[in-house]
Amino acid sequence: MRLTTKGRYAVTALLDLAIHADNGPVNLADISQRQRISLSYLEQLFAKLRRSGLVCSVRGPGGGYRLGRQPQAIRIAQIIDAVNESVDATKCRGKGNCQQGETCLTHHLWEDLSEQIHDFLGSISLADLIARSEIKHISQQQDLRRDVLSQPELDGARIAATFLQ
Repeated sequence: MRLTTKGRYAVTALLDLAIHADNGPVNLADISQRQRISLSYLEQLFAKLRRSGLVCSVRGPGGGYRLGRQPQAIRIAQIIDAVNESVDATKCRGKGNCQQGETCLTHHLWEDLSEQIHDFLGSISLADLIARSEIKHISQQQDLRRDVLSQPELDGARIAATFLQ
């Protein structure tokens, strides 16, 4: 069973957007820098997320993206579904042709597992993730790294000291 990069990046980017939403529209370049995801890849993902209503774009100076709904109303499974991703544990991608064109003995087991995983992800909202202390800590570290690296006057020793705290 595998969740591909597309699904992982979509969830990561939306979580970053939700965490930074209090500061107004969030620029994709900022998400790209914090999460180390290609800007062009984020643009592709956000086009799909916008079509599904999970985000909305704000044009003009200071523009970027906002969540299309409150964080508690956005489920992780919805994000994965919006980018046409599936969580599929079957060998045949759910087609039932796993064993030389026929259904294998364990097909329904893996199909049930896929449904369980989707249901589990459907039970978790962005707000649930934002509330987790470890996620808050990681986000603070990412913001600090971004802030430190954007200050050209800092020398290497001061940058290293900041990250070793």
